Amino acid sequence: MRAGSAPLTGLRAVSTATPPTEGEVVIARPGSVPGASRAGLEIVLSRARVGILHRDLDRRVLLVNDAFCALVGRPPEELAGLPFEEFTHPDDRDRSSRLYREQLAKAEPFEIEKRYIRPDGTASWCAVHVSFVLDAAGRPQSTITVASDITARHEAQQGLLESEEHYRHTVELAPQIAWSAAADGAVMEVNSRWSEITGIGRKDSLHDSWLQALHPDDIERTRIAWRAAVSRGEPIDITYRLLCHGTARWFRARAAPRTDAAGEVIRWYGTLEDIHEQRTTEQALRDSEERFRLAAQAAGLGIWDYDAVHQRREWSAEFKDMLGLSPHVIPSLDTAMAVVVPEDRHLLQALATAAWSGDSSAQFDVTLRVRRANDLEERWMQTSGWRIRTSTGRLERILVTIRDVTEERTAKERIRWTATHDALTGIPNRSHFTGELESALAATTPGSQLALVLLDLDHLKEMNDTIGHDAGDMLLKTFARRLQQAFGPRAAVGRLGGDEFAVLLTGVAGDRVQAHVERALLRLREPFEFDGHTCDTQATAGAALFPTHGTTADELLKSADIALYVGKAHRRGEMSLFQPAMRAEVQRRASMLNVARVAVRDNLIVPFYQPKICLATGRIAGFEALLRWHHDLLGVQGPDTIASAFDDLGLAIAIGDRMLAGIATDMRRWMDQGAPPVPVALNLSPAEFRHDGLVDRITRPFQERGVPFDRIELEITETVLLGRDTDRLEATLATFHDHGFRIALDDFGTGYASLTHLKAFPVDVIKIDKTFVSNLRADSDDAAIADAIITLAQRLDMEVVAEGVEQAEQARYLARRGCDYAQGFLFSEALPADEAIAMLRSSTASRGDPARF
Repeated sequence: MRAGSAPLTGLRAVSTATPPTEGEVVIARPGSVPGASRAGLEIVLSRARVGILHRDLDRRVLLVNDAFCALVGRPPEELAGLPFEEFTHPDDRDRSSRLYREQLAKAEPFEIEKRYIRPDGTASWCAVHVSFVLDAAGRPQSTITVASDITARHEAQQGLLESEEHYRHTVELAPQIAWSAAADGAVMEVNSRWSEITGIGRKDSLHDSWLQALHPDDIERTRIAWRAAVSRGEPIDITYRLLCHGTARWFRARAAPRTDAAGEVIRWYGTLEDIHEQRTTEQALRDSEERFRLAAQAAGLGIWDYDAVHQRREWSAEFKDMLGLSPHVIPSLDTAMAVVVPEDRHLLQALATAAWSGDSSAQFDVTLRVRRANDLEERWMQTSGWRIRTSTGRLERILVTIRDVTEERTAKERIRWTATHDALTGIPNRSHFTGELESALAATTPGSQLALVLLDLDHLKEMNDTIGHDAGDMLLKTFARRLQQAFGPRAAVGRLGGDEFAVLLTGVAGDRVQAHVERALLRLREPFEFDGHTCDTQATAGAALFPTHGTTADELLKSADIALYVGKAHRRGEMSLFQPAMRAEVQRRASMLNVARVAVRDNLIVPFYQPKICLATGRIAGFEALLRWHHDLLGVQGPDTIASAFDDLGLAIAIGDRMLAGIATDMRRWMDQGAPPVPVALNLSPAEFRHDGLVDRITRPFQERGVPFDRIELEITETVLLGRDTDRLEATLATFHDHGFRIALDDFGTGYASLTHLKAFPVDVIKIDKTFVSNLRADSDDAAIADAIITLAQRLDMEVVAEGVEQAEQARYLARRGCDYAQGFLFSEALPADEAIAMLRSSTASRGDPARF
């Protein structure tokens, strides 16, 4: 190449004086090759698919092409002075360096396969040829390295080696002895397992020599069988004994021919399988047969013995007696089938079919019912059988034992029934009912209609507490029996626990479920007598429909439970069908319960006091304590925000205790401050009357603080009077009355309290509900009711308090009719304790002005 000529891309010549630039052709000793020839050489080398590197012994690059730079992942300038070990894979460096040093010392070229590694960590397998350029004295001056990428070839070779190694291990490590033979039956190849097992070398087993390793008694029969298979070209399956290091062991030999397109055998392939343990076991079984027969007879087992070789059946005397047959009866399948109950005959037929078929299992069991031929008594029989085969695998004998398991079966059925049924009511328990529900859902077809109904007894706890648990148990049993009668045989019923029951209805259209269940509830509600008490079985129901309200058992149970929960809050004694909006109500009620628990825990509950005004004087005649609680962000909250808590016995009592303590503390403080003594009314929820020790709970906080009982008025609602245990309620209220407490009947006229209740219970005050006060016109129905209540109270010598008075006209009307007291926003809302006592003092100091009403 002439000085100053344009460089050729892909080939670089490097001057020792000036470092080359990228893309420059590198040729040693410029001018040593004629221009035209040198240019042609440069083109050839740049386009060569092999890598070429020419460096002197000081590692100065004299010539390098792009192919070599690509193999090592480095530009030419990085190769100058770089030891070849730097671009040789670490695993190949020692071998490559050692060979290079040896050949450099001898100035002889050499070849090596190794990996070049690039700076990015990738590597290529290369066939590398290294030769040395010598001076006139034969001393190396430089090296010429030619490298070819052989990665693909190397990987293919490795795959082939791996495949060959895999095949060798598969064959050599298999438990069977693999062998092959020529078309004429001469054994040509045996794997190493042969020598390991027999101790005979593989060469000594070829052709017919393998026969010498057989037990002498098996050689001739095996030779004949093998020759017959070879002559017919058919597979062979034969057993014989091999002498394994002098000890005879049973083996199973199998072989099949490989044929050409014309069907001619060209090779045999076979295996030898050690079956010695299996044969030994079978022989031991045959040897123990007689001992087994004797033991079975001693144990009272019946025996059915079938000799498949000679087609003979034998029944033991015990077996014939079990079936109620004569000792002289001839055994046959038809005879046995005749005494099996028709519903179980298919079991015996299936057993017989399997026993005499080619079923490979050695043992079989079946339990079925027979009706004894002599007395027609039905008995359960458990049969256990074994197949015994010959060394060739042919069925030799079937041995069956029969055991009468009637008593055992009956006991198991009782245990199973107990596990799946409620012990008290006799109907399915939760687990069994849920299983029935899941099965019914799994069997549904498009258009199927199912309804799940959950029912909750309304008064079980009251009955347990008042009459006793015997009465409660009778209620549960009566309800369960009526439940089955009311819904009919097509309905599945179950007791889920406690006072909760479930019914699964099939074939009832969704629009008919409500009426269907309501009719059943009416039948369930009929009273019954127990120990002189009249009891009823009223229940509340919640229902969910498939697939509208759920497609799985869990979804339906949740939907029906939500409907029941809402129904118990709003529709006692009726059925509530699930509606999606109910979820929000349940969540709201759950939230209320959680908030109430926090309020109780953090002592956030406080009493507020609404004044009760004497309509005759206009002065404060007392207070009603109303529940309030403090919210961190929203401030004082009313009882409606935790209303659900009052239906929960535990929470209601806890809230009541906080209120009692707060009221007693406030009244004690008022007494200490010299405030005028006026009564304070407090409300008792129906739930509190279900709690034992109610009198002690109410009296204790006032007694501890020295507050006189005659300053306390207990307000109860009409629903309390409608409880089942009227004797107990009457005694409780009488005890309060004897202590000095006054009893007020709240919300009178909105419930079902009768005149009998007013006469039976020690009621001192009747409170007219605000619903009758809101529309007090002279000609209104509400005015007529209010007038009647006032007149009734006067005749019974009871005080009357009107609630919800918000207008002066209402107060004047009530005063004219003779109502004693009133409370409502016209006078004041409920106030904190300090504001209430201040208002009381102000009212006492003034003369009052009833005319302002």
